[in-house]
Amino acid sequence: MITKIFYYILILPISLLPYTILYIISDFLFLVIYGIIGYRKVVVFTNLKNSFPDKKDKELKVIMRNFYRHFCDIIMESVKSFTISEKQLRKRLIIKNPEFSNYFADKDQSIIFVGGHYNNWEICAQAFAMYSNHKCIGIYKPLSNDFINDKINTSRSKFGMHLVSMRQAKKSFDEDSSPKAIVFGSDQNPANPKRAHWVQFLNQDTAVLFGVEKYSKEYNWPVVFVSINKSKRGYYEVEYSLITDEPTNETHGKITEDFTKKLEQDIINKPQYWLWSHKRWKHKKEE
Repeated sequence: MITKIFYYILILPISLLPYTILYIISDFLFLVIYGIIGYRKVVVFTNLKNSFPDKKDKELKVIMRNFYRHFCDIIMESVKSFTISEKQLRKRLIIKNPEFSNYFADKDQSIIFVGGHYNNWEICAQAFAMYSNHKCIGIYKPLSNDFINDKINTSRSKFGMHLVSMRQAKKSFDEDSSPKAIVFGSDQNPANPKRAHWVQFLNQDTAVLFGVEKYSKEYNWPVVFVSINKSKRGYYEVEYSLITDEPTNETHGKITEDFTKKLEQDIINKPQYWLWSHKRWKHKKEE
């Protein structure tokens, strides 16, 4: 009940505000989250220090501060996504090379999109289907709060994205013969590290979810990496790049390693835009 009241009394009305007001709220939120509460500051700084051992603490603190500013923008942009129009979304996010994926759709070839929690992944998820000739299906982990889970899923799917929970992922590959683009976010900490593939990521042994490689080889679907660039505050550009169009010919682990390297390079280029507050390295590799 409290969650519903919070949503209808606060979240929904705020989502109707123009972006200029939302970013004023974001600036205030930054002062609270970063300056007063210090939300997960230890986690963020530890992640940064382990990822960039050659950087001085002063540099890392600048990145950390910029991360929190961006993080607060993401919160407000995510609130806006509940009521954003298609016209606004097309203005705020563009895909630079949609023909890249549509080339496969026009051949009735399904593909797998893979990316990470970099820049605004939420607005990207909303926009996929608008630019694609594929039936777009997003694989997600359900939230524990059913009401919020339903509202977020409704928001993500209102422009054509179909959503399937991680436990039902397999069914989405088999459900019909139409060309599909199945979207994975594969940079979160896996629940079971024994079923993951270990790579070097940001100078650390890192367990990576293996679903993308597993399904791409099982169905022989091309894998496409999704890179999100922030052109200015509130505006994003997406660019696709091919990981492989012959996954069955790739050696074990190569697909996972290749898309992880692409994400790593994006993070190295502009580190403030990755989700540093996530406890990414919970698991340690067994010797």
